[in-house]
Amino acid sequence: MDKTLRQGKQRRLILKAVSASAIAVGFASVREALAQGKRPPGMVRFQGNVRVNGKPARRGQAVNPGDTVQTGTRSQAVFVIGQDAFMLRASSRVETAGNDIFADVLRLATGRLLSVFSSGARRLETPTATVGIRGTGLYLEAEAKRTYVCTCYGTVVVAPRGMPKMSETITTKHHEQPRYIYADSSMPEDKMMPKAPVINHTDAELILLESLVGREPPFVGGPPY
Repeated sequence: MDKTLRQGKQRRLILKAVSASAIAVGFASVREALAQGKRPPGMVRFQGNVRVNGKPARRGQAVNPGDTVQTGTRSQAVFVIGQDAFMLRASSRVETAGNDIFADVLRLATGRLLSVFSSGARRLETPTATVGIRGTGLYLEAEAKRTYVCTCYGTVVVAPRGMPKMSETITTKHHEQPRYIYADSSMPEDKMMPKAPVINHTDAELILLESLVGREPPFVGGPPY
């Protein structure tokens, strides 16, 4: 198949998936979702029980470094802080810290978070892992004893929490190296950051998030997830 035709087909498949993602988070159409570029910081869309600093969320309200966003069951929130965009899934809680420009520390206490970041150093923390990033697409699932980390694109430094000597630098272009991160010091070191499959997030969602801050993921034109 001609390369241009193949890329066009891949792009249509991604946009079809974006349509489903857009509807799931309350966008009326793909056009509306992809036209959201350079949104001001704040709550873009949400469904269900979503709270910011313990109070019910409002569409368009500011979400700033230092705020906590929490979702209930069957709930989801899409929000922007600076030039970073986030999709917080159901039964999740993320705490942020930083300055007026961006949140440089995010703590995912529990649940699932898909994020796209502009340039600049950030640190993400879960109960079992720390992730240092600099301009990256990243998906996390935080459990009490295990963290799932997919570097969708970009470079991260991952380590079991409290064990910096085990840190590993991972660079990907398209979901190549998902990992599970454990922090049980009694485990063999070669079992603490095993490889994992790509789960529970899609290229369509990353395209949607990047569109909110006026960008496009680097993988666009390649095979979609």
